[in-house]
Amino acid sequence: MGLFNKLKNIIIKKEETDKESINLYDTGLEKTRTEFVSKLNILGHQYTKVNEEYFEELENILIMADIGVNTVFKFIERLKKRVKEENITDTKSLNEIIVDELFIIYVNNETLSDKINFAENGPTIILFVGVNGVGKTTTIGKLAHKFINDGKKVMLIAGDTFRAGAVKQLEIWADKNNSLFYGKENSDPASVVFEGLTIAETEKADIVLIDTAGRLQNKVNLMNELEKINRVINKFVPNAPHETLLVIDATTGQNGILQAKAFKEITNITGIVLTKLDGTAKGGIVLAIKEEVNIPVKYIGLGEGINDLQKFDIEEYIYGLFKDLM
Repeated sequence: MGLFNKLKNIIIKKEETDKESINLYDTGLEKTRTEFVSKLNILGHQYTKVNEEYFEELENILIMADIGVNTVFKFIERLKKRVKEENITDTKSLNEIIVDELFIIYVNNETLSDKINFAENGPTIILFVGVNGVGKTTTIGKLAHKFINDGKKVMLIAGDTFRAGAVKQLEIWADKNNSLFYGKENSDPASVVFEGLTIAETEKADIVLIDTAGRLQNKVNLMNELEKINRVINKFVPNAPHETLLVIDATTGQNGILQAKAFKEITNITGIVLTKLDGTAKGGIVLAIKEEVNIPVKYIGLGEGINDLQKFDIEEYIYGLFKDLM
């Protein structure tokens, strides 16, 4: 049984236990699916037989879905190889192979974990980075809500101290979630983090979520700031932060990939949160990020609601993209 059919069976089983998550992926990826699958269907009607023109058209469709040029070229090569080896001639049976190969591209026999690395002892410290306007503070608020619902004691620290309104915005989220909070405007971010962690330690917080500035214009300054914050965190909890999550707005497309590359140069990114995936028809960016920067996507935003930030699940993602072909 190919991955295509295995995936169908996995989703059928998941629908019995986690229907809400399946539905969120389904509706959240609707824009991409409608655009992507309709073009694949039209292509299948244009070309009933697999030939070079078909591959060229398919290449364009994949690039338009923001899967990324390098990823698409590799993917087409793999597809051509399978077509030759399995002697596939009609385009209809190729749809299953397309789903198979996109799944393989993401997984690629690697063990990139999409799970959060929780501390065995003491608080789990998660640092958030990303340019301004990507939804970083909202992401922190929604994640705090998730962790609190799981019975955790959560602390939010506003390390983005110089941007107007940033501290207040995070404080509003803390109030909404009944989280602990510490922030101080126009102060040294590392000092604010130090003072916040002192409170988190006293209050015995389980999870500490730390916001940071998003100024990429001067990478050296930001790198120094993040290094200083990391040193402060490490003094409190050895081998922390346990996660450094980069928040990217999916609607910015390939610009998001450039941000990922830039932040990867200045600090150790352990995972990506992809916001506003429901607001774009270019949901293929998930595959491009994996291929271009080799950092796992850990959460995706599939709507504006407080529960619409979901753990990333490659099976549900591929299902969300290709449901109409299954």
